[in-house]
Order: sequence, then structure tokens, then C-alpha cells
Amino acid sequence: MKTLLACLAIGSCAVLTAAENSDIAAPVVAGGGTFTLGKPEMHHRGWIDLNKNGAKDAYEDPALPTETRVADLLARMSREERVGQLLQKLMTDASDKKDAALVTSGQLGSFLGVAPDANLRNRLQRLAVEETRLGIPLIFGFDTIHGFRTTYPIPLGLSCSWDTTLVERLTAMAALESTVVGVDWTFAPMVDIARDPRWGRIAEGNGEDPYLGGLIAAASVRGFQGNDYGRPDRVVACLKHYVGYGAAEGGRDYNTTEIGLPTLRNVYLPPFRAGVEAGAGTLMAAFNSLNGVPASGNRFTLDQVLRREWGFGGFVVGDWESVGELVHHGYAADKAEAGVLSLTAGVDMEMVSECYRELPAMIDQKKIDSAVIDEAVRRILRVKFKKGLFDRPYTAPVEVDVAAHRALAREAVAASCVLLKNEGAVLPLDTRSIAIIGPFAEEQAELLGCWHALGNAKDVVSLHAGLKAAVKKGKFRVARGCPLIEPASAKELDEAVKQAKKADVVILALGEPALWAGENNHRLDLGLPGAQQQLFDRIVATGKPVVTVLFAGRPLAIPAVLEKSAAVLMAWHPGIEAGHGVADVLTGKVAPTARLTTSFPRSVGQVPVHYNHLHTSRPFSDYKDGTREALLPFGFGLTYTTFAYGPTRFSRDTLAMGGAITISTTLTNTGKAAGTETAQLYLHDVACLQGARPVRELKGFQRVTLAPGESREVSFTLRADELGSWSPDGKWVVEPGRFEATIAPNAASGEMAAFALQP
Repeated sequence: MKTLLACLAIGSCAVLTAAENSDIAAPVVAGGGTFTLGKPEMHHRGWIDLNKNGAKDAYEDPALPTETRVADLLARMSREERVGQLLQKLMTDASDKKDAALVTSGQLGSFLGVAPDANLRNRLQRLAVEETRLGIPLIFGFDTIHGFRTTYPIPLGLSCSWDTTLVERLTAMAALESTVVGVDWTFAPMVDIARDPRWGRIAEGNGEDPYLGGLIAAASVRGFQGNDYGRPDRVVACLKHYVGYGAAEGGRDYNTTEIGLPTLRNVYLPPFRAGVEAGAGTLMAAFNSLNGVPASGNRFTLDQVLRREWGFGGFVVGDWESVGELVHHGYAADKAEAGVLSLTAGVDMEMVSECYRELPAMIDQKKIDSAVIDEAVRRILRVKFKKGLFDRPYTAPVEVDVAAHRALAREAVAASCVLLKNEGAVLPLDTRSIAIIGPFAEEQAELLGCWHALGNAKDVVSLHAGLKAAVKKGKFRVARGCPLIEPASAKELDEAVKQAKKADVVILALGEPALWAGENNHRLDLGLPGAQQQLFDRIVATGKPVVTVLFAGRPLAIPAVLEKSAAVLMAWHPGIEAGHGVADVLTGKVAPTARLTTSFPRSVGQVPVHYNHLHTSRPFSDYKDGTREALLPFGFGLTYTTFAYGPTRFSRDTLAMGGAITISTTLTNTGKAAGTETAQLYLHDVACLQGARPVRELKGFQRVTLAPGESREVSFTLRADELGSWSPDGKWVVEPGRFEATIAPNAASGEMAAFALQP
């Protein structure tokens, strides 16, 4: 019996976990800031069939085409083995004992969740590969949402970088780290469009715009999967949550969604389609009902749209117990009916709830055709073969350059911080007497954000630590001021005020807890929780310039903070390099370039508020006690210089079908520092017979870096066929008529100019 150590190291810190009876060689921490996983033993059925004197069946031959191998294996499987492939269970520390019978009898196809090391995963895999009749490997899934051990900003924050190359680099890094413990398949990216910041899972997505959301979805898929997700350093991606989950009524998770077909086609489906076209291996069906039909039993979305219209060839997994919850929705009478409805709709693998175990009886009762089961099994086997699990079932050697990964995470933090205000150029910091005040001043754990995988609070760089490293000769005063969500004591508030008065500038670190965002974490109020507003008011009253740094998983309604602060930086929940990345922006080492991907409301009463809304019959209608305009619009963000936009120009006044038009402006850096501007192209279809179009739609963007006083022409070319929209029946329709466009710094700026599309 061997006792082996699985090791995952970050910086100089190593976490060791002992495991008994492992079949892999001992992982080691390599020198120079890397961690590795030792080479596993490669003896299994895919290499040697002990029952046939070394002869291979067709499905065991890696030289044969995938479809040939799938067909050969499927023909050999019993009905129980086929149903087993459709089921996924949660991995626990005792899974190799508790679930051994299911695995060795071929009645289980997948696990979700991972142990801190690969030993348990490989023991379970060995049961499937060595102790079953056909040796069909398990596939192991996990929620690697924004990094694995090296956590980076939550997806909503990262989307504000508007940098798809950065997204791809980060998801590739996350894929590599995930493979250390044997993850084959990640339940990411989440590509739900979300317009309601009360909904906690807005933190996991890419904002309110389908065009930008689609670009980020595709980049994430490319990062996780590469050009071949069968490579040992890549994982299978899973687009979630299909579809309309982000429109949950009242911002309450799992709730009902009512979405008209034009909006479904033009807003909520496009990011999923972009991910499918990028090659995503799997999709996850959502919890919500969509127009009265649960997403995990919805034939229209799962079969008609996904498979027939888009030609998706991977498999669909239901979300946690979402198949069984067809009963809760009032759609299915019992578990057996839920299994039939979900599988026939297009959910190939059931997560946790095990309604599919009733399928053999349903076949006998002629309530489902066995061919439906066969097709689902075929899809799952296809992904397992493409992942290489039949030929490399155990975790491969992994070596990670920890320093490089932390450097990339730090880059991502700086790229995600959105500068919302900078009155009097208080930033970048040029003072050496700084008070860092607030519940996030020295916080570590809360900066990891929701769904932080194996991220460790001990690895997180706090804001105080980051600023101390950046301003080495600075004099720092630190006070918490108040707890994160509990009431404040007079003593703490008074101490914070005392420290603020002694400093030249105050960095006020405020926000919401990590687990106030993410799944099942919705909010009624979007202001600062607890006593933080009270702390803010006391510090502002000192008269010192206040730089407010906000850490949150959603847009916040903070009009008073924006009004009374000298500067405001939205840092989101940034991950382990939080302090360094935020300090890079505050000190000017990195000029801010991020732009909002969600509109910020003035009050929760405005919600939902988003830039790409429709015109109404009477657009002057407004609230009696305030405006309907967002506090901060989509696309907004400042930097340490200023830019001026010239008028929007067209290469022609009229455009013919099949032609193209170039839309241009002159962009000038009018400030005293070099800077990068994100020039955004917005379009409006003035009159559309198949359905009114939004007042503005993002159609392109360019990141332009200019020296002080420098000007440059910024141009976009649009083809006539890019001017259309999706009809309710799924056809892309381009109507001739009048269009308006502008190139602007955000969705609320820029004068629209007109051109015509001729028949």
C-alpha cells in the first residue's frame, strides 16, 4: 500500500493532501514556482483487453474514426449500460465506496465535483475502466467559472475588459489548472444575457449585450477547448444556462421567464449560437420555465433550435436536479414522466436527480422509444471519445507556471476595473499619506468572488497589501470602519474618521460579500449593505478627497457615492491578485481601459434598465420622483486622459443589398497623457416591419491607443446582410429602409447620422 501526495501550489504556499491506494505516481512541486502532477499508470482496457489476449474491439482502436468507435460500442451495450451513461452523480469523499456498485455495473456515466487532488478521481475511473464489462470511462465535470486555483475577476468584471484575447488566455489557463485534479469538462462559460442586477447570477455572465456576449462566449470556448479538447491541457466547455435564465422574474433565481420570440431570438439566443459555432462540446439546460415550459423539457429550444436549426452535435446536460424539477414546475406528473419528457426534449444527461433510472420501465410501457435513448448515449460517447477518455482515462502529467498565471490574473484585474469618476484628476495617486478605510481594506476571502473553485483566501492580495507594495514610501493608515453587513459600532466609525483626517487622501473600500452574488443570491436593495453608507457619509464629511473602490458581483445603485466621491473605481470581485491589480490602476502603473457591460441603475425601482430597449409610443413618460435614465450607461468608462469624437461619416449615403458601407469618425486624445479609448459603433433600424428594433444596438468596437494631441480615423465596415435581425421563426431578415448609426464612447452618447439601405 502506497501513500501518495497530491500537491497544488500557489506562490510559496503548497497544499498537500494524502490519499491511499492511488494508481498514479506522486505529484511533486517543481522548482521555480511550478506545480506538477506525476505521470499516471497507463494500463487499462483501451490498451490491453485481458479477456481477449490483447485483441482490441473496434471501439478500443484509437486509429478508427470516432463515429465508427461510437457505433461499435453502442451495439455492444445493454439497456442498463446505455441508461447508465445518461446519469451523473455528485462526487463525495466516499464516492469510490458508496458509488462503486453503480460504477462497476456500468450504471453511471459521470461525476460532478472534484477532490483537492486527482487520486479519488483516478480510483473512480479505474473502477469504470478496469472493473466493468466494456471499460467505458467516466467523464468528470466541475464549475471552473473564473479560474481554478488562480482565480481571476468574476466573468461580469472580466467582460468589462472588452478584450476577447484576454478572455481566451484566461480560460486556457483555467483549463490547464483544472486538469491537475482530473477535470475533463467545465460547466462554463455562462452566457446568459442579464438585465436585472437583483439576480445574483449576473456575476457569472457577460452583461446585457448579445453582440459582445457572443464574442466573449466564443472566446471562452476557444480558451477552454483550444482547437482540440482532447488535448490533456484542455477541457470540454459547457454553454449555460440554456435558455432565458437571466430574465428571471423579480430577479429571483430559478424563477419564471416570459420572453417573446423576437426578444428570445435577437437577445437571449445569439450568445449560445456563437458558442456553438465556436465548437462548444456541451450545453446545460436551465432551471427556469420559458413561456410556461421548463427549459429542461423544452423541445422548441433543445430540439428545434439547438439541433435542427444550429446543427449542434454535442450533448446537453440538465442543471442540478432540473430534470426531476419538471414535477415542481407542474409540467410532469412524477419522476418517470419527467425523465421521458426531458430526454425526448433533448436533455441527454441528467444531473443528480436520477429520473432516467425509470427509463427501462418506460420503454416496456411503450412511453418512450429506445432509439431516443440510443441517440442520447451516442452523443455522450462521442464527446468521451473526442476528449480522449478511452485512450487516456487517467489524469495526465501537468506542469503549471504559477508565477506566469498570477501575472496573467493581475493583468486581468487591472483590465477589468472600470473608472466611473475622477473629479479633479485625484487619480492616479500622487500622495504618500493614504488612509485605507472600509470593510474591504484588508479583506481577502471576499475578494475571491462566487464560484471560486479551489481559490484560497490565503493567496489573495488585499487592497492594503497591494497599495503598500505599489507605493513603497507611502504612509498608510488603515481602519475597517464597519463590518461588511452588520451594524457599525460608534468606536469603529470614530476610529475611521480619525484616520481619515490624518491622511491626504482616503481610499474607501466598500461593496458586497462574495456570496451575495452567484447562484440563489438575489437582492431586494442594490445599495451598499449594512452600515457602509453611514461610513461613507462620515468619511466624506471630513472634507478629505475620497476615492471609493467598489467590490461587488453586480451593478449597484449608488448615486450618492458617485456624486460625493472624488473618484470611483468599480473593481468587482477580482480574485487572488485583487490588491496588486487594483493598485496598478490607482497608482497609474496601468491606465484604466475597462468599460461597463451592464447599465447601472439609479434605484432598484428602475430595474430592469438596459441600453438596448425599444422605443415606446410616448417616450416622454417618466417617473414622478426621478428619471428613467440609467445612472451609468452600457459602454461607459473613463481613463486618465480625455477623448473627443468627430461627427459620424459614411462612405456613401445609400447602400445596396449585397454591398457594404464604411462608417468613420475622427478620434482625438485631448488630454495630457497617452490613453486607450474603446470606440463603439451603434446602429438603429428606424422602421422594421417584422418587429421594432432597439433604440441602439452595438455592432462593433475598437480599442484605440493615442498619444496626447494625437488624432486617428476610426472606421467600421458593415455589410448589408449585417443590418438584419432574427424573425420569430428563426430566419435572418434584412429589410430595406432608413438606418441610423454613431461611433461613440458609450451607449448614451453620440449623435446619430442616417443612411439608407435600398431594395
